Amino acid sequence: MGTEDDGRADGMGELMIDEAVELAMALGDVDEAERGKVETLCRAAVEEFSRRLRDGVEAGDCAPALALAAAWTALADLCVGACADGVESFTAGAVTVRQGEKLTALERSEGLRRRAELAMAPYLEDRGFFFRGVRG
Repeated sequence: MGTEDDGRADGMGELMIDEAVELAMALGDVDEAERGKVETLCRAAVEEFSRRLRDGVEAGDCAPALALAAAWTALADLCVGACADGVESFTAGAVTVRQGEKLTALERSEGLRRRAELAMAPYLEDRGFFFRGVRG
């Protein structure tokens, strides 16, 4: 797996977090007032993905994919958080979710998470794929 410092407060990690924040703000068309939340969510996503890196892969080796995956993950968390907080409507890019459409928001969140995982798939440890019920 990646080293303990990957994506943390070192210079490279801060640059990656800044890039992830800018991507999330742009991709999600997020209001500037939400920047603090987006930064917190991006930081957590960079740290999470960095801990899951395959042996021999450093955060810098996959910086563009890591920043994009962190942005998608932050937007997914922001979307779910808005629904959980009882917000009447939430807009991310061209999609607006209104109260009563929580399933849609959850589906959107899952779609964003899948995008993040796909972006990082070549760099991450195997998450435990196994054959079940296959006779050898």
